Amino acid sequence: MMHTRSERADREPDTSARPPLVRELLLVVGLFLVYKLGRQAANGRVEEAFRNAGHVWKFERAAGLPDEGAVQGLLLHSHTLVQLANTYYATVHFPATLAFLVWLYRRRPRHYVWSRRVLTALTGAALALHLLFPLAPPRLLRAAGLVDTGQVYGPTVYGDSPATDSTANQFAAMPSLHFGWALVVAVGLIVATRSRWGLLWLLHPLLTLLVIVGTANHYWLDSLAVSALLAVAFAALRLPRTPLPAHQPWPAVVPARAYAPAAYARPGVRR
Repeated sequence: MMHTRSERADREPDTSARPPLVRELLLVVGLFLVYKLGRQAANGRVEEAFRNAGHVWKFERAAGLPDEGAVQGLLLHSHTLVQLANTYYATVHFPATLAFLVWLYRRRPRHYVWSRRVLTALTGAALALHLLFPLAPPRLLRAAGLVDTGQVYGPTVYGDSPATDSTANQFAAMPSLHFGWALVVAVGLIVATRSRWGLLWLLHPLLTLLVIVGTANHYWLDSLAVSALLAVAFAALRLPRTPLPAHQPWPAVVPARAYAPAAYARPGVRR
């Protein structure tokens, strides 16, 4: 199958936009460490987290949002389905985002830089919100009446005692970075691939949303909050325009009389 020069150029990575690998590795690792330390700094505010959880639960009911228990009820019909949801929650979040960044770095460097900036801005804003608004997830809220599927059916990434969990901050439910990162991955791949099937990438955030709500790790409002933050990030960090591929310049338009033989030139006319 023959491809035009513009199609071939579109398939080849723009290496001039690819940042140095070592610098990017240090940057990504540094950002991850700052994020983990920040989440730990927000830990321990148990009473405030549960008080906020009660407010969020009441607000959702007053606003007419669907009950998270309806999604969980679908999962609880099958032991296997619940375990698959728990496994998805525990294992897909980081590897999928990392694979997304690696692919962009190799194949779409310009999109990589943009996506990394969006992820950084989103994660930083989420961390600030975690510090300002600690929130217990619905699986810990007695009024919600939901099952902690990770603890009951496994696997889980959290300790048995949320207040003393030194591995993860269980009171950082809002906003949901599981859903936010999944949405960045989907939008980034849609923009970078420009395929007719690109909208299928939205299945990733959709499935993530059902999983985080069905496992009672997040409220609907957590996803709405991160979507609002992401909209601001997308508006502030526009994707740079891709330079047009180099083409051979078209020949300049030359008046026809310039090609006329001298014999046809009218006498007395200076050329």
